[in-house]
Amino acid sequence: MKILVTGACGYKGNVLVPKLLTVGHHVTAVDIMWFGNDLKPHPNLEVRKFDVREPEKLDLAGFEAIVHLSSIANDPCGDLDPKLTWETSCLATMRLADKAVRQGVKRFVYASSGSVYGLKDEEKVSEDLELVPLTEYNKTKMVAERVLLSYADRMVVQIVRPATVCGLSPRMRLDVAVNMLTMQALTKGNITVLGGDQTRPNIHIDDITDLYLFLLDRPDVTGIYNAGFENLSIREIAEMIAQHVKTAVEIKPSNDPRSYRVNSDKLLAKGFKPRKTVNDAILEIADAYRSGALKDEDRFYCLKWMTQQKIVQ
Repeated sequence: MKILVTGACGYKGNVLVPKLLTVGHHVTAVDIMWFGNDLKPHPNLEVRKFDVREPEKLDLAGFEAIVHLSSIANDPCGDLDPKLTWETSCLATMRLADKAVRQGVKRFVYASSGSVYGLKDEEKVSEDLELVPLTEYNKTKMVAERVLLSYADRMVVQIVRPATVCGLSPRMRLDVAVNMLTMQALTKGNITVLGGDQTRPNIHIDDITDLYLFLLDRPDVTGIYNAGFENLSIREIAEMIAQHVKTAVEIKPSNDPRSYRVNSDKLLAKGFKPRKTVNDAILEIADAYRSGALKDEDRFYCLKWMTQQKIVQ
């Protein structure tokens, strides 16, 4: 299959693209490359530096599927420049989908976010609950979902609401809960937990990227699917890390009330099975750091890098 992957040089893209190539797909990887390009050359891979806000410069003829990962990542980065966030994460999605339909692309897989639900009291946060997004990041994801569903009569639309992703990638993220706290433990011997009772749903990076492959193989699995298999408090995550890394755990007050959880029964009923856990991610990160394969680099922190490099003024 000839597949376009947007945001392909990002955290998930760097794990997904090699998997797509391994199973025989031809991949065109596009990314603005604010954080560099860690994709390795492959005869079936074309990598292009590209701003997703300019879809008119893309020729989609011949592509059978799009996996759309590109967006301004996470709440703090989304709030840096709301205009940029809406243009990149929402308007660009609408324009890309419209062009895809016009040029005959039959499949569109979209990476939304499990945070679109906002704060929920329900124990089972399933796909049919009302969306009450709290930030620019969440809001752009919700609106982009609605836009894509409007094209569902003209192409296969598969929307994934991932939990917080954890685990290793060549373009690492050290500003997401499990990865960040594990690196704190490894480099400082101390984990600072703000609050601690906030819940975060989690999914291993191998499972979320396997899910995209699963969807590409299953055009009958359409619509919206949560993807998160461990709802853990920040305190619980810190305690898990302390089982593998010698570290103190310090609890400090927090004014951040955000607790997110998701239920993925709908996805499991379609036959998808996760293979890895938060515990696996912690062990893999610790091993990579101790071996020297992973370093604590500034570019692995989105907000720090975007402000440091003056990507957003």
